[in-house]
Amino acid sequence: MGIVDIIIFFAFIACVMVVSLWKSGGEAGKSADDYFLAGRGLSWWLIGFSLIAANISAEQFVGMSGQGAGAEGLSCASWEWIAAIALVVVAFALLPYFLRSGITTIPEFLEIRYNHWARAFMTVSMMGILIVASLIGVTYAGSLVMQQLFQHLGWNLPFWSCCLIMGSLAGVYVMVGGLKACAWADLLQGSALIVGGAVIAYFAMKALGSAAPETLTGAAEGAKAVSASAIERFRELNEMKLHMGRPANDAAMPWTILIIGIWIPNFYYWGLNQYITQRILGSGSLAEGQKGIVLAAFLKLIIPFVIVIPGIIAFNLFAKDLAAKPDEALGLLITRLIPQGVGLMGFVLAALLGAIVSSLAAVLNATSTLFTMDIYQRYMRPSASQKEIVLFGRLTIVVLLVIGIVVASFLNAQSIFAYIQKMQLYVSPGIVAVFIFGLVNRRGARWIGALALLLSPIIYYLLSTFGWSLLPGAASFVPEVCGCVVKKGVVQPMHYLWAASYNLIITLVIMFILGAIFKMEEPISFESSTKLDMKPSTAALVFGVIVVVLTVALYVYFW
Repeated sequence: MGIVDIIIFFAFIACVMVVSLWKSGGEAGKSADDYFLAGRGLSWWLIGFSLIAANISAEQFVGMSGQGAGAEGLSCASWEWIAAIALVVVAFALLPYFLRSGITTIPEFLEIRYNHWARAFMTVSMMGILIVASLIGVTYAGSLVMQQLFQHLGWNLPFWSCCLIMGSLAGVYVMVGGLKACAWADLLQGSALIVGGAVIAYFAMKALGSAAPETLTGAAEGAKAVSASAIERFRELNEMKLHMGRPANDAAMPWTILIIGIWIPNFYYWGLNQYITQRILGSGSLAEGQKGIVLAAFLKLIIPFVIVIPGIIAFNLFAKDLAAKPDEALGLLITRLIPQGVGLMGFVLAALLGAIVSSLAAVLNATSTLFTMDIYQRYMRPSASQKEIVLFGRLTIVVLLVIGIVVASFLNAQSIFAYIQKMQLYVSPGIVAVFIFGLVNRRGARWIGALALLLSPIIYYLLSTFGWSLLPGAASFVPEVCGCVVKKGVVQPMHYLWAASYNLIITLVIMFILGAIFKMEEPISFESSTKLDMKPSTAALVFGVIVVVLTVALYVYFW
């Protein structure tokens, strides 16, 4: 990198640290609400950008650009576009319940509907997934990307030092400033993330347009670039990859998973995952929360164009280099296409590092909140003072950082994004099920929630491991549209999102049967425990409908 790039890189990092600590100064140590939920005063624009910055990290940039370069193509954009609709639903179907109840953590809501066992089981399982999939996964993927990028630029940093640098950056501002510091850092880093992604997309498209046609690789055999326009070349080379509706027997993204499967991790992630929902629980009012969520939903529609599309172009430009590991698509795009010495390289690297740090900070903040509020205060020290609770939360962050940095170096996954999605599915169907049942059936026995949370991971393990062999002769009566794929007379393993779909269905059936047999005398009533303004936002509803319409239009166009 040139001197200008280095200045821009370190100036951006310094700006993020200074602004986040300045804006959170003094407030984070007053109470648990101040530290963990920013005093329940976040504005909609902070919420919207914070949701995106917490979500889009190395696993998204690396994983989704890698999937774009690989067999999935544009179809992996479903993770983003379905999320847009899921966010709109969360804003108007779930957020009013959560804010009205005055909860600090999502598992706390389960104690209101069920009992403390349901809260404890959800807390433990969510913490496990956050540590194993998110904390370690983000640290691993982020360190891998940064190490590769700096190696290409002549800086040979050991893997552990990359982990240490990112962990230290995230740890400093989240420990000192809590959620408010995270939100302000996310505003800067989330904005830079989208701009940085657009810069990569621009130079990728420019390189595609200027490359000699014979050097380009098409997605299908015989596909060639004959046009001079970059956009036309992109279409000619990748027509096969630009479809959301892939065959039902597709191993990666069959269209059938859009029926139920992909909605489960999306509703869990955006509506029930403390890692994300901590931002909306810190809303200054219901209207602010709804507007922030809808803003995030709109931004989700843009993400595939700055992550997946460049990944597809990386395949066209560097197919031979990506044959062994498509997850290197992002690194190749940055190191080979972004100009050095004019500040752009420094800005793009700072934006990427910021995205990683934002997600890491969000994981640390959320996991610390869960352990402090749902375990430490609830069971270990119910009489703990507010100062003691905040101190314990900060100490928990230190322990989590050590775990993430040490363990990340041992992780090896072909696709980090797929790894994280599959790990979350051990808990997400069960959590979605207990919330659906809990809100629909107000009289089912309280112990049903805890039982469902225990059964669901077992059901998912059986379905994902043994698949259709659990149902002898399934190929003769289960159609392909229901997930039973037969190739050359052999029943294929059950797609992990189909396993999640059947897991959700089985868990809900069990819960509703038990709920019909074991009933409470009086239905549960979700009483209001908040002083927040609970008037909904009409503007958010209008724009939410627009987001849904745009999402449907994107599916129709790319189907």
